Amino acid sequence: MNEPLAERIRPKSLDDYISQQHLVGKNGALTNHIKQGIIPSLILWGPPGIGKTTLANIIAKESERPFYSLSAINSGVKEVRDIILKAKNSGGLFTSKNPILFIDEIHRFSKSQQDSLLGAVEKGWVTLIGATTENPSFEVIPALLSRCQVYILNSFDRQDLIDLLDRALTEDVFISKKKIILHETDALIQLSGGDARKLLNIFELIVSSEEEPIEITNDLVIQKVQKNTVRYDKTGEQHYDIISAFIKSIRGSDPNGAVYWLARMIEGGEDVKFIARRMLILASEDIGNANPTALILATNTFQAVTVIGNPESRIILSQCAIYLANSAKSNSSYEAIKKAQQLVKETGDLSIPLALRNAPTKLMKELNYGKGYKYAHSFENNFIDEEFLPEEIKNTKLYDPGVNSRENSFRELLKKRWKDKYGY
Repeated sequence: MNEPLAERIRPKSLDDYISQQHLVGKNGALTNHIKQGIIPSLILWGPPGIGKTTLANIIAKESERPFYSLSAINSGVKEVRDIILKAKNSGGLFTSKNPILFIDEIHRFSKSQQDSLLGAVEKGWVTLIGATTENPSFEVIPALLSRCQVYILNSFDRQDLIDLLDRALTEDVFISKKKIILHETDALIQLSGGDARKLLNIFELIVSSEEEPIEITNDLVIQKVQKNTVRYDKTGEQHYDIISAFIKSIRGSDPNGAVYWLARMIEGGEDVKFIARRMLILASEDIGNANPTALILATNTFQAVTVIGNPESRIILSQCAIYLANSAKSNSSYEAIKKAQQLVKETGDLSIPLALRNAPTKLMKELNYGKGYKYAHSFENNFIDEEFLPEEIKNTKLYDPGVNSRENSFRELLKKRWKDKYGY
């Protein structure tokens, strides 16, 4: 039984595919593409263990196309060109049977390797499906990204993971023969982190190490996993657990925890740009206007490690992590945009007040676009008490300053300017 459980019960069709119903459900985007027989080049973006490779195989099978696969870890320009030549000779141009070229971890391809794909994608020799755990906006060159549709895959939810366990218990050729009583699933689900492969690996570890009848409880799962903790794996497994511990240490203002988890990632060979990018997000989400310099330092850190690379990048990352951990914290900007987006979803496209509209043409001026607008710089202290929200939601407070020295000054200024309008 050398083949792992996750491979043995890998779905072979869309009907068997668990999760991602926004893509493969009855009216999902990919389902419609397959029905129409027109598969565009795709980038499948999402965390590890959620079925990106499986989905690519299913798309090829159900659209009856030749399928070629490469891994960005061990493939170079030569391998890409060899596959493209084979694909070119096996399919017609711009037909429903164009071969599919699947590239796993496409974010690991260099610019020159990605450039080598452009001609084949543009001329229709292949339909590219790339899989990535990283934001394609950063990791895929613009010319290639513009030729692909990006689809986001989500982590498995609780019910998806329970369905996977049920499938393993009933369909796997080995496990279905064992007497297994699944008393509790909380620990399995929590430790999986939404990663189906990780869930099934843990489940198989427990089943293969216990005598029948096997009674699975939360305590048993935690005990077994602690004894068999795997090393940091930047392609999956502990990848998201350790970056989570790193971010939470910084958010919790603990530079010791931050540097420890940073060292774990560095020693595990994590991409320094991935680490720097997460600190860049944190600098705005968790520090924000409590210390705007944090965002500047994090931006410079990202740029620096991109140029410097290993091993010296560790020093720059450490400096930034320690600074961010010691900084004052505020998530007020994050909360403000979250509230604003929710308000937009609830109220829809409210009419823009005429005074705030742009009036570049005579007709627009005749329609009163911009009429009544008061230019702030024409008033004392460059301020005028005007309403800048649509009538239906006027006086709504979305930004609530954090409790820190800098944002306390913001609050006082807002009180002075807006009096009791927003309740500052």
